Amino acid sequence: MTRPKVIAFDINETVFSLESIRPRLTALGLPATALEVWFASALRDAFAVAITDRFAPFRSVLDGALASLLSTHGLSGNPEQIAGVLDGMTELEPHADALAAFTVLRSQGFRVIALSNSATASTEKLLRRSGLDQYVEAVLSVDEVQRSKPRPEVYRYAAAEAGVTLDQLALVATHAWDTHGAKAVGLTTGFVARGQTYPNVLLPPDVEGQTLLDVAHGLANLQPHP
Repeated sequence: MTRPKVIAFDINETVFSLESIRPRLTALGLPATALEVWFASALRDAFAVAITDRFAPFRSVLDGALASLLSTHGLSGNPEQIAGVLDGMTELEPHADALAAFTVLRSQGFRVIALSNSATASTEKLLRRSGLDQYVEAVLSVDEVQRSKPRPEVYRYAAAEAGVTLDQLALVATHAWDTHGAKAVGLTTGFVARGQTYPNVLLPPDVEGQTLLDVAHGLANLQPHP
């Protein structure tokens, strides 16, 4: 394992917290626990679409998962409130250590990019609102590949866009499925645990830490390519 040149960050949940969405869901009549169920359901549906060689924009996937969740609870939902939930994905707040992690990596000579299942415009808005855009040289979306993570095409696309080989690119994510997908095609991986136990059936990450800052330091401590 050697030091990568470029660090790609997953965005939703990894860099930005979903917590601000919770009150928007409860306003629809859903329980407080609906946030985790909704997002996990959307990821499941995105995986199902991807594994069958199809594609749907992530906002559409989130919309469908929300409609299903509402119907499960016997709710229909106000269209404006539903739109507010989906729009909220572009108004998330960064995790407290995101700025410090980005600062450490840039100070150590790493290039930083964003790699998300969300649309480019959505990610750009999040980064711009938080001021993190100044640390990120490129925003990449699965929309350009027409396949969602963890399809290998996405990670290969990111390496090609960054102009590096697969082993010179690292992915940082708080999703084990994402680090597994990246590791499977040859990327270095950093897993942000935040209290999670990494599943033993997935390819293990190269670096693991509880926070973004822990993972940033771990990547910075890797030995450079000879």
